[in-house]
Amino acid sequence: MSVLVTGGCGYIGAHVVHALQETDKDVVVVDDLSYGRPDRIGNARLYGADVAAPGADQRLAEIIEENKVDSVIHFAARKQVGESVEKPIWYYRQNLNGMINVLSAMAKTNAKKLVFSSSAATYGEPPVDVVPEDVQPMVPINPYGQTKLVGEWMARACEQPYGIRFCALRYFNVAGCGPVSLEDPAVLNLIPMLFDRLRQGKAPAIFGDDYPTPDGTCVRDYIHVSDLADAHIAALDYLDRDQRRYDAFNVGTGQGTSVRQIVDEVKKVTGLPFTEAVKPRRAGDPPHLIGDPTRINTEMGWHAKYGVEEIVESAWKAWQANPAHHIDTDGWQQQD
Repeated sequence: MSVLVTGGCGYIGAHVVHALQETDKDVVVVDDLSYGRPDRIGNARLYGADVAAPGADQRLAEIIEENKVDSVIHFAARKQVGESVEKPIWYYRQNLNGMINVLSAMAKTNAKKLVFSSSAATYGEPPVDVVPEDVQPMVPINPYGQTKLVGEWMARACEQPYGIRFCALRYFNVAGCGPVSLEDPAVLNLIPMLFDRLRQGKAPAIFGDDYPTPDGTCVRDYIHVSDLADAHIAALDYLDRDQRRYDAFNVGTGQGTSVRQIVDEVKKVTGLPFTEAVKPRRAGDPPHLIGDPTRINTEMGWHAKYGVEEIVESAWKAWQANPAHHIDTDGWQQQD
């Protein structure tokens, strides 16, 4: 039997494909290649398709049957918080239609295990510093988070009528790199954004330093992408159990790190003497978001292995390994 990974050519998806292949799983990937690269998935079979397109459920069902797929890991979605605030209708169409098509394809076939790429954005601005999965209320403050929460509702509703075993992994801030060939290809997350500004010789930006946090910058729970990939393997094993108490899990460390602390770690790892620029807050960013990993620790036996230092070091190593990104640290000068 095979595992279908939607969005498997992207940053997180490619790490999960790699982890699956390390356990000798047969892997099939569906990706529209809007952000991903086909050279990142080894010998996995690749089908170029947009899961959100009209009629994509039938194409997905054909791929599932052709490859004897029994499990689906669904990544393919749009993921930029700020963009979701600017283009909410498009985000709803992309992310919710994609989820509907995946569930519809599974309902028609023998693929009955689903691991859904959810997000800590589902929590919005929770009333506690360290967030458990059952915190109430769950009120996402941006359309991206709303689509992820509704995606969970959709999957949960499909469990009984279609026999789909489902769990959602609510990621916190994913960063770092495993094999250097799997570096984050899009400059959408904090650490690649910092590196990209350095590549251009420009001051990295901090968006807002007036939040109600110890140093005024947003505090997040940073999880190494290799740890996250291992969580997906654990989730597939969890779905094989007849008795499952939960269907939503935080994937984090339980430790908070501020944006300024990440910037300081980047200074330490790169050795570049830059001065960061402070810019206005971005719409839709909560000040504080840390996950309580107790449930996944207990139920799946999964624990994060890496901290912020390893995250930044691995990301920098992967960035430097790409000739298009290389920064000459000896002759580097920051521009005004």
